[in-house]
Amino acid sequence: MKKAIYLTIFSALILGGCSEKQDTVAVASAVAEQEIPDYYEDYVLNPQVTDDRTLQNLGQSKKDAKGEAVVKAVNMNSKAYEIGPVQLTVKESKILQLKPDYSLIDFYHSYTHEQEFTLVKMFVEISNLSDEDVNFAPVALLETDKEELKLWEDDIYLEELTGTLMAGETKRGNVGFIIEESKIDSIEITTSDVFSSHGEQLAKAKNFTTQFD
Repeated sequence: MKKAIYLTIFSALILGGCSEKQDTVAVASAVAEQEIPDYYEDYVLNPQVTDDRTLQNLGQSKKDAKGEAVVKAVNMNSKAYEIGPVQLTVKESKILQLKPDYSLIDFYHSYTHEQEFTLVKMFVEISNLSDEDVNFAPVALLETDKEELKLWEDDIYLEELTGTLMAGETKRGNVGFIIEESKIDSIEITTSDVFSSHGEQLAKAKNFTTQFD
């Protein structure tokens, strides 16, 4: 019942506009530790979250000016899903232990008051395969196997993946959610419905599960 209520609210909100733009971004550059996957090409680094592109195995860690991240679980298998005219591809999924730099504490206080926390994140690609604009969000709800529920508005990345997807357009970026329970084995994702630019429902939301190693 809770999921149905959240999705109904979300369906109304997604038709109203996109998420807030980030004013400050840094263009992604090569990282020496390990080869960066090809799907990160042209990705613009998030201004608030430690760069984890080279973290692809359990136990790896990375420290930069934004803080420190350690891989607690990972799924590097790419998987594609069709939601009406939209193709959603999850390129990778990770559970990270994140310790932000002190300079970013104020940003994270809107999500948690902990100075170190667990983050579930995915790098996704969404493509509008139709010849008309649509409204869509790759993650409307996220639920862990410990029944912890997160909403679209809890996403810390804010990379403009929610909202209008123009005809033939492809977007790539991260979505991520701070969770309380760090020892999880899987997450269930519910996308939004797909709507036309006139508010017509083109496809119903899709559910899928991602397992972690």
